[in-house]
Amino acid sequence: MSLDEVQNAISEKKICILIPTYNNEKTLKRVIDGVLHYTGNIIIVNDGSTDSTAHIIAQYPQITTISLSENKGKGNALKTGFRKAKEQGYDYAITIDSDGQHYPDDIPVFVNALLFEKEDVLLIGNRNMSQDGIPKKSSFGNRFSNFWFWFETGIKLKDTQSGYRLYPLHKIPQKYFTPKFEFEIEIIVRTAWRHVPVKNVPVKVLYDPAERVSHFRPFKDFTRISILNTILVIITLFYIIPRNFVNNFKKKSFKRFIQEDVLESDGSNRIKAFSIALGVFIGLSPFWGFQTLLVISLSVLFKLNKVLAFVASNVSLPPFIPFIIAASLFLGAPFVHGDSNIMDQDLNFELIKNNLLQYVIGSMILSTTLSALSGIAAFLFLNKLSPENN
Repeated sequence: MSLDEVQNAISEKKICILIPTYNNEKTLKRVIDGVLHYTGNIIIVNDGSTDSTAHIIAQYPQITTISLSENKGKGNALKTGFRKAKEQGYDYAITIDSDGQHYPDDIPVFVNALLFEKEDVLLIGNRNMSQDGIPKKSSFGNRFSNFWFWFETGIKLKDTQSGYRLYPLHKIPQKYFTPKFEFEIEIIVRTAWRHVPVKNVPVKVLYDPAERVSHFRPFKDFTRISILNTILVIITLFYIIPRNFVNNFKKKSFKRFIQEDVLESDGSNRIKAFSIALGVFIGLSPFWGFQTLLVISLSVLFKLNKVLAFVASNVSLPPFIPFIIAASLFLGAPFVHGDSNIMDQDLNFELIKNNLLQYVIGSMILSTTLSALSGIAAFLFLNKLSPENN
């Protein structure tokens, strides 16, 4: 795109550039000047800087500036900037860090990608994390973040930690849990939960230890990120996946729902059979309270069909529990000493407590046997329904 085309698109699409900054006096002016080459639609949030940041910003009276009295974290600065951007009538905000790692001449990359999208989208800059000069802890942190984003949303990205992004201001959530660095993880996960596409676009990156000032605190911020991911995983397992499952069922015909959401036509019959076997195994195993977490986690780990595994794990629905308890205790009886007769006792969790070893042994035998049988039966049925070429 030519410069005129980029400038016109920024104006027509109502895009602003949001720059949160905190004590980046060495690089801030260069970033602002680079952005001004493309647009004057700039919002700077000075997050309580104590260096010469205020003096630098004062040289640009044409730029919208928000000065916070104290440093409250990048997440809070971004939320403040988003509110201001919407007040000024913008529909999109491109966020660029002020520490010099992002190149303003990548702004056309975001603008061009947006023009080719038929719907609102959240774009994240994909940095080349394998290039020389990238700290190993940053590469590891990015891979760690990519995995959890995929687990929580089903979307595979190569870079989820870059602060160089384009946000659709009217599609992102209005309220958030977090105020600091972890905010940038929360917002992309929760935006994806709203069925807004989240995609990568290629951008350059510069890590200059002589200029760059990082405010990331490894222990504190990694702990906060881990806590956030734990919360997001719980919400994913117990709300998002069931919600999507129900919504897809409502939108589609029964046949189409079974084909696309349960059988997943792009998965092999072997994968589907293994998924069913895993679900049955977890559902019948003595992991009460953790079955959903285990079945989804193991499905992700072994790249199985999460929906099929989850459905199969419901073999332990309340109506079936007395039969599962009875079968487990019966199968475990030959392996323990003493009075293991259950015929004259009530089938409940008190019985399990009093015969714990017998129940655990029996439930593992039951879960392993029925898991194998259900997997074999599912494979034979699916192969008959839709034969595969081996």
